[in-house]
Amino acid sequence: MSERTTLRAPVAELPAAEAIPRLVDAHGGRLYGLGLKLCGNSEDARDLVQEIFLQAYRKWDQFEGRSDPSTWLYSIGARACQRMNRRRAGQPAHIEPLSELLPVGEETIPDLPDPHEDRVRREAREVIDRALVELPPDFRLALVLKDIAELSVSEVAQVLGIKEATVKTRVHRARLMLRRAIARELPRRRPTHEPSHERTVCLELLRGKQEALDRGVAYPVPPESLCERCGALFATLDLARETCRDLAEDRMPEELRARIVERAVG
Repeated sequence: MSERTTLRAPVAELPAAEAIPRLVDAHGGRLYGLGLKLCGNSEDARDLVQEIFLQAYRKWDQFEGRSDPSTWLYSIGARACQRMNRRRAGQPAHIEPLSELLPVGEETIPDLPDPHEDRVRREAREVIDRALVELPPDFRLALVLKDIAELSVSEVAQVLGIKEATVKTRVHRARLMLRRAIARELPRRRPTHEPSHERTVCLELLRGKQEALDRGVAYPVPPESLCERCGALFATLDLARETCRDLAEDRMPEELRARIVERAVG
């Protein structure tokens, strides 16, 4: 039985003063880590996590235990993050068309070494850390919940209060933005040839690849079905996805935990 399952029933029956410290210990580290990815700096991440647990304490009587406590906390965090983004100026308003996110017409493609090499993963992590902050806020929030927190599409839709199709659109675009950032930073590139099939075939293959990533399963497409650009695109998508998984675990600073518990229940 998972930790999420064992926490659900007993926590919902506790008074807020007892439940919140348990939730901080169970989910605080993950929420702080997600806050770093969403906010881009530790100060805002601390503010976000404090806001989540203070709101949870104040609204504890609204939690009936029918959903996982972490999903409820993510919902509070999503609303808090959206409020923070509305207060900020200078957020990018331009959403790039799909054609700008694909390696269409490029004369060279990334020559990706073994994606499991420590050096490659380390370099990819540095790129993803920078690129996440540059994503449009709605795209960043959906991607962090889906590919870093590893919620399902339906859970992300529930947390954000939007349709599953909208979640997929935002996550798929965000993945392509991250994989493009990685592709641009890779030092080794090699010449490529014109694809041997129509662009519509490439787009259909990409759609299938994204759906497989959504479900967390392999995409069983024969190598001969991929042109060189599709192969490089899929390889960098996989590297971006694996790197997001590496970003999931963070520890909450002990002084932050103490401050949250003191403010919420002290």
